Order: sequence, then structure tokens, then C-alpha cells
Amino acid sequence: MKIDPLLLDFPEQFETERLLVRAPQWGDGVPLNEAIVKSLEELRPFMPFARVTPAPEETEKVVRRGRIRFLERTDMMMVMCDKRSGGVLGACGLHRIDWSARRFEIGYWIRTSRSGEGLVTEAVLGMTDFAIRHLQANRLEIRCDDRNIRSAAVAKRAGFTLEGVLRNWEREEDGTLVNQMVFAKVRGVDFI
Repeated sequence: MKIDPLLLDFPEQFETERLLVRAPQWGDGVPLNEAIVKSLEELRPFMPFARVTPAPEETEKVVRRGRIRFLERTDMMMVMCDKRSGGVLGACGLHRIDWSARRFEIGYWIRTSRSGEGLVTEAVLGMTDFAIRHLQANRLEIRCDDRNIRSAAVAKRAGFTLEGVLRNWEREEDGTLVNQMVFAKVRGVDFI
């Protein structure tokens, strides 16, 4: 059955124990940019958007495009906020969406000052529940560079299975070929 994702109604946010995860809003660019700038050293090796220090206006454009794509259902960037303080911690989302297969890739990053607290794993578990309950996900993936040990650890803690490593998957700007790990959860195997 062909699905028109524009006709799908689902919440624009969800909560976990410590997080509010929501669709991006106009004005999120400045606090998100601050999180990026303060985390450049950790983000730079694995996140293309952090290879060059972005200006706040550039991040605001990303946020606004993210909002439009969320509404179009073509990509679902979401902002992670601390429930207590309301502060922006980073971003996560559902990307590379295939609505006919109900397949989604979960992506994430968090500001360095809050890493190591289990917040990313909490966000991934919340995103997984959101995708299963509201989007009827059949397959959820997490992909990461095989050198990104922390990202792979999040996938494992969240119960994703390593399906394989795509060797020489892409080339870095310096010419280095890198491998990509593919973790997944699949309906009927990992969830009902």
C-alpha cells in the first residue's frame, strides 16, 4: 500500500526521563550553534557539519530547513533539550526515510559537556519507541564510522544488532577510506 507521508499525523515531540526531544523551531539555531561550537573537537572527525565552524546564521538555516523537512516528512531532525533547564543539548532524528518499507536511520550527537551521562542512549531508546509506536517502523538503523567507538557503544547499549561493516564505504577529504558499521532493529525479531 502506497503511503503519502504528508497525511500522517504524529506528535512533534516526546519525553524521556531527562529529555524533551522535539521538532526544530525557528530560533533553535543559536543554542544549537553554541552546542556545536563548544563540541567541535569531538564532532569534527565524524560529523560533516562540524568540519568548518558554522556561523549561527548557518545553523539557523539548517534548523529552518529541518523544520520544513519534518513537516514534509522527508527527514525528521529533532532537538534534544534538558527537561529541567530547557537547554539545548544536541540533536537526534530519523533520516534516510523509506516510507514504503517504514525504514528509518537514527542519527545523534550531543554537546561535549553532557556526554558520558547516558543521555544519548536515552534519546535513542526514546526515538526507537517513537518510531515503533507512531510511525510503525519495520526497520531502524544506526550507522557510524567504525572509528567512532562512542557511537557504536550507544547502538549496542540501545539493543541494536551489528549487521555488518561496510568496508571502504567512503573517502575522507584527506583521501582516507573509512568503514561504516551498520546496526539495526527489525520488527518481528527485535520488537513486535
